[in-house]
Amino acid sequence: MATPNQPHALATSGLTKAYGDLVALEPVDLVVPDGQRLVLVGHNGSGKTTLLRMAAGLLEPSDGSVEIFGAPAGSDDARAALSYLPDSPVLYDDLSVLEHIEYTCRLHDAEDWEDRAVGLLTDLGLTERADDLPSRFSRGLRQKTAIVLALIRPFGLLLVDEPFVGLDPPGRDAFIELMDDAAAAGATVVVATHQMEYVAKVDRCVALRDGAVVYDGPPGDVDVLTLVG
Repeated sequence: MATPNQPHALATSGLTKAYGDLVALEPVDLVVPDGQRLVLVGHNGSGKTTLLRMAAGLLEPSDGSVEIFGAPAGSDDARAALSYLPDSPVLYDDLSVLEHIEYTCRLHDAEDWEDRAVGLLTDLGLTERADDLPSRFSRGLRQKTAIVLALIRPFGLLLVDEPFVGLDPPGRDAFIELMDDAAAAGATVVVATHQMEYVAKVDRCVALRDGAVVYDGPPGDVDVLTLVG
């Protein structure tokens, strides 16, 4: 967990995103301590993806700020500290699964990644597809490939956007276990989802509706579906 001398994993101050007159995210002040497991809930269009994309440095805020372990989002230090799994896998058409893994690991100076790659491929049922091109995969297999790439690199903060879409039940269960392992190893895990199956496993729930935070607290204290409905 964060101490007075250790920045929080994720901190926003007045973080806002607007497109003309359309406000996608109202001003958000959010502090996520290092090591916390947090779930963002809300229906499509609630602001979950907008918040995560700004935290990942992929979207410029209209106002306010967001920091990753004390570094501005999008800076080299922030990008090195977090791993982001988007809701739609981003993969290269001409690289095999193994080539994606090697490229990702070398890009992020990952060490001793070969054994971890074998374990992740096994856990997600991709061992026999390791030499194949993900461009030819189903949505679920592409999602599993993206999960491997998100978890194979070093990170202190894992940002995950709608991870269960397209996954079969074994893949979903395997990914939940892998996120459990990441949290047990000390990572901060932030998962955005409109599915409630994962909510009971986390420390904290933040509910968004129409771009505004309508709840921030323990997941079991309120009927979150009522809040975001």
